[in-house]
Amino acid sequence: MDAAEFTCQTLPSMRPQLRIAVVTETYPPEVNGVAMTLGRLVNGLQARNHQVQLIRPRQHADDQPQPTATLSEHLQRGIALPRYEGLKMGLPAKAALTRLWTKHRPDVVQIATEGPLGWSALAAANKLRLPVASDFHTNFHSYSSHYGFGLLRRAIVAYLRKFHNKADVTLVPTEGIRRELLAHGYENIEVIGRGVDTRLFHPARRDPALRAHWGVADDETVALYVGRLAAEKNLALVFRAFDAMRAAHPATRLVLVGDGPERAVWEARRPDAIFCGTRIGEDLAAHYASGDVFLFPSLTETWGNVTIEAMASGLAVVAYDCAAAEEVIRHGENGLKAEPEDEAAFIAQAVSLAPAAALQRRLGNAAAARAAQLSWDAIVDGFERVLLRLAHPHPAVDAEPAWSSAAPVR
Repeated sequence: MDAAEFTCQTLPSMRPQLRIAVVTETYPPEVNGVAMTLGRLVNGLQARNHQVQLIRPRQHADDQPQPTATLSEHLQRGIALPRYEGLKMGLPAKAALTRLWTKHRPDVVQIATEGPLGWSALAAANKLRLPVASDFHTNFHSYSSHYGFGLLRRAIVAYLRKFHNKADVTLVPTEGIRRELLAHGYENIEVIGRGVDTRLFHPARRDPALRAHWGVADDETVALYVGRLAAEKNLALVFRAFDAMRAAHPATRLVLVGDGPERAVWEARRPDAIFCGTRIGEDLAAHYASGDVFLFPSLTETWGNVTIEAMASGLAVVAYDCAAAEEVIRHGENGLKAEPEDEAAFIAQAVSLAPAAALQRRLGNAAAARAAQLSWDAIVDGFERVLLRLAHPHPAVDAEPAWSSAAPVR
């Protein structure tokens, strides 16, 4: 196992310093909501002087650990995920993790994904009696019907329930997901929300030059979609909503940001749409803010970071009343919602915005104000409290532990 081992700095802090093993099958610079969220949480833990041991698949042949004073990386073998170009699924590694954690015992293990690497980490942590927090980031049981193995849905639900119930706590992003999992027999569920970087995603990023590049005039409405171009995202409804918007207001254009297995199909079918591919950083922020109406009809999200990124960018959002939209959008005040699976209602909400520039601005301004309240600092604080409670279940906590090592573990 490649490793740059834990080092420990004794830094002034009111908190105990934790040794946290984080296990994930996706991590930045990979572009997806789980990777982005985990990157934010890991950075936040390091900023609070915790020692993080990151265990993940090697992303490419030249991928090497990038150790810092508060981070070590252990890269595992992985295999490509079908229809998820650029993402790897970690291979089983229970024996390697057991050896690593026997020699360098963490205070708590955080498992972000439920694949073979995540299962191995759970088994190793249970064997060594380490406290475990797991994350429920992705509705894999919902995805199953979109990827040709719907018959396995019941088995997938049972696997995920067994996996998460072996952890001491499972963290979910919304109260709605918490209720759903409890109804399916999950135990020890807690809500830790998501934040948004409002310094990056902001209405001031609107770029007239970008709109001009799209061929969009000032008085035209840009309907925007940002996300993976894949079956589980319900893209057909994006196009139906856009067609209805354009029928009501011909000066409407559709812009899609993202990539995925269905991009080529939709580009061939819809030459009237603008496909921008994957965008990151300030470029992505400019694409958001240069739109007017954000269409997000996915029903497979546990959160949906793009919803609050669009809100922070000052867009009028149309979404189903679930995931992030259920938590942060107040219908008619800072966005518009439809009941899940009510496609007619979703389209009607989109159409109501097509010719209504004043309504777009009112909802977008209120959305940006609501997003400004979603601080990542507060999210990391809540996450840290959960890990501290698992690592130190008793009120009396000793001073910061010293933990250092120099030699790599293989």
